[in-house]
Amino acid sequence: MPSPHPAPHLTDAQREHFLRDGFVRIDDAFPAEIAAQARAILWRDTGCDPDDPSTWTRPVIRLHDYPQEPFRIAVNTPALHAAFDDLAGAGRWVPRQSLGTFPIRFPHPGDPGDTGWHLDASFPPEGAASESYFDWRINIHSKGRALLMLFLFSDVGADDAPTRIRVGSHLLAARLLAPSGEAGMSMLEISKAAHAATASFPQVNATGPAGTVYLCHPFLVHAAQPHRGLTPRFMAQPPLIPKAPCELNRSDGNYSLVEQAIRLGLNEALSFREGSPSNKPSS
Repeated sequence: MPSPHPAPHLTDAQREHFLRDGFVRIDDAFPAEIAAQARAILWRDTGCDPDDPSTWTRPVIRLHDYPQEPFRIAVNTPALHAAFDDLAGAGRWVPRQSLGTFPIRFPHPGDPGDTGWHLDASFPPEGAASESYFDWRINIHSKGRALLMLFLFSDVGADDAPTRIRVGSHLLAARLLAPSGEAGMSMLEISKAAHAATASFPQVNATGPAGTVYLCHPFLVHAAQPHRGLTPRFMAQPPLIPKAPCELNRSDGNYSLVEQAIRLGLNEALSFREGSPSNKPSS
């Protein structure tokens, strides 16, 4: 039976923010107590003691897919499902039953070695033998990825290794991807090109209390950074999987916000003001 109090959909301001800037922040997307239950599982799997910093011997520990109940609950709240419908299109995404990779970042003087600006790839190269993720592809239809998502399972402040986001970079990335068509570009190729082209774009950090989720356009340029704080950062970065690639020429005009943003990036003549995109649609 449908809930008598359905979750509200994104506001007009949030929709505009997603189109213009490439992401929207959902506060209280899942309960803080669920985040605490999930952290307990993750702490166990790190092999580290949460009360003994001497056991935090690496700058980052990567843990993989988690299907336990706290993670399933976190990714399937009514608020998030409503936002997925708004961004990716109702009926056009696959519900998740787990959460993907957790790059858990610790206060540590060592170089984590993974802080470069990039786009996340979403499908392997056809017929290629390489298993390197750097060879995976991204195309203009965002095959294999409806959204990039950042789930904060701990409180994340400015010093706690928040993910860095280049505001509006998704629009320019769409223009870079377009000439490569269905084959797309490798993660390494598009990341190098987009990094250079958006070097002076405005930057924001994905901060917030546990339970915050950032829903990002799949073409958003982003990067990790070293942890300079005191408390380890727990975050998941799963993709939302589409049921089909984006369509950029719909006969009914029923474009999702992700598709609208790609069309905006392709159709607008980006102008630069002190190195930043105007992000205003052309008339």
